[in-house]
This record gives sequence, C-alpha cells and structure tokens, in this order.
Amino acid sequence: MKLQVNGPHGPKQAYAYTGGKPFDPTLPCVVFIHGAMHDHSGWTLLARWCAHHGFSVLAVNQPGHGRSVGPPLPSVEALADWTLALLAAAGVQHPATLVGHSMGTLIALEAAARAPERVARLVLLGTAYPMKVSDALLSTAREAPLRAIDMVNALSISTPASKPSYPGPGMWVHGSNRALMRNQQALSAEVNLFEHDFKLCDSYGGGAAAMAKVQCPTTLITGTRDQMTPPKATQQLAAALKAKVVMVPAGHLMPAEAPDAVLAGLRGALAM
Repeated sequence: MKLQVNGPHGPKQAYAYTGGKPFDPTLPCVVFIHGAMHDHSGWTLLARWCAHHGFSVLAVNQPGHGRSVGPPLPSVEALADWTLALLAAAGVQHPATLVGHSMGTLIALEAAARAPERVARLVLLGTAYPMKVSDALLSTAREAPLRAIDMVNALSISTPASKPSYPGPGMWVHGSNRALMRNQQALSAEVNLFEHDFKLCDSYGGGAAAMAKVQCPTTLITGTRDQMTPPKATQQLAAALKAKVVMVPAGHLMPAEAPDAVLAGLRGALAM
C-alpha cells in the first residue's frame, strides 16, 4: 500500500505492507515499526496474523528505508511525528496499537507520548532506554559499514540455526538478515544508513519524559539472550510504564529467531 505522508520534507510517498488483506481504516489498526536497517519484511508473520484476525495492518517502511522515499528523518522525534502523520494519511479511525522493534520501540514510545489519544497499546520488542551504542560500533559504522553490519548480525541472533526456522524450512536467519541490512545500506550513495540509524538510537534523550506521558497499556517482549538490549536494560521502561514483560528464548532479532513465541506475546498484548 502506498501513501502520501506529510513529513518534515513535505509530502513523500511511503510504503506499508497490509498483511495480505486490503487495508480497512474502520478496523482496529496495528502499526508495525521496524528497527535500524530493516523494513516491513521482518513483520510478515505477525502482520499476516493480525490482518487475518480482525485487525487492519500497516507494517511501515520509514523514509529512506525499503520502498519509502527518503531522505531518512533526522531524529526519533521526527519519526514519531511521521508515524502519526501516516495514521492520518491512511485514515485510521480508531486509536492504534503500535508495535516496535529496537529503534522502532523508541519511535512508538515517543508517538504514544505525543498523541496519547491516538494510541491504544504499545508492544515493544527488544527495547531499552537509554539505547546507547558503543563508540566502537559507531566508528566501524562510519568507516566500514559492511563490517559493522556483520558485527550487529552476529550480536543480534543467539543461535547458529533457529529451529523451527522462519519463514520456512531451509531459511537461514543469519544470511537473510545480513542481506536485508546490506540492501538497505545500498539504497543511497549519499547517506550512510547504518551510521544514521544507530546514531538516532544513541542520541535519543526524550525517553524519560515520554514515559511519563504514555497512558496506554504496554507490553515488553524481551529476548532472554538479547545482547543488544539485554533484559536488565528494560527494567526502567517496565517500571515507568507499568508494563507486562514477556520473555522469549531468543536474541535481539526475536521475530525471526522465535516467531511463535513472539506471536503469542503479541496476541496476549492485543487481548489486554
């Protein structure tokens, strides 16, 4: 689904996957917000389940990612405003559930704080605040982004071969994630997207103020073996948001590594 979304650079075309069903703005909407160097494709299983069980779905590509026109936006705050503008562009008629992964959790949190009347629930996968990034990774991102992609890929997945593999037998989670990130990096010769996205995570400082403004029920889905946002890093968020915490046996890339457990956690959150 293509939408014209009013952002800081004016109306730009954005793409959102709708889960295999035509988008119906009258249904309760679930918005999936991807993390750094990703796009809508990481949400396929969850998006399709929602679309076939009474929800409308917008699995978005952020500006400058996947099939959404760039440039990438300069901050988490700008991306939160863009997400709210996307809801308006799609004609969403009810408060939406925002589901974010990694960097996407910061965007969802900020959007819920800025427009609490527009958000029914938050579901945050692989989150932390602050979401600091090591100087070593940022410098590698700047100087050798393909090597930085390999570093993050290795840290994000806790096993050599996830079983059962997703989306089907023979799928190599490590290889598909590396290919996705490399494809994202190649989208623009002008922007080092890896450095851009990870700097956004590192520099976001509005989390404490945002948590105080969130009014909706929140669920945190956390990987027991997550090295990027380890379980202990979720404690401040969980306490401030009075969140339900769901632990799944996975690393940071939990939608691919533990798809059934993550879907179960999402279904529980949607029933709240």
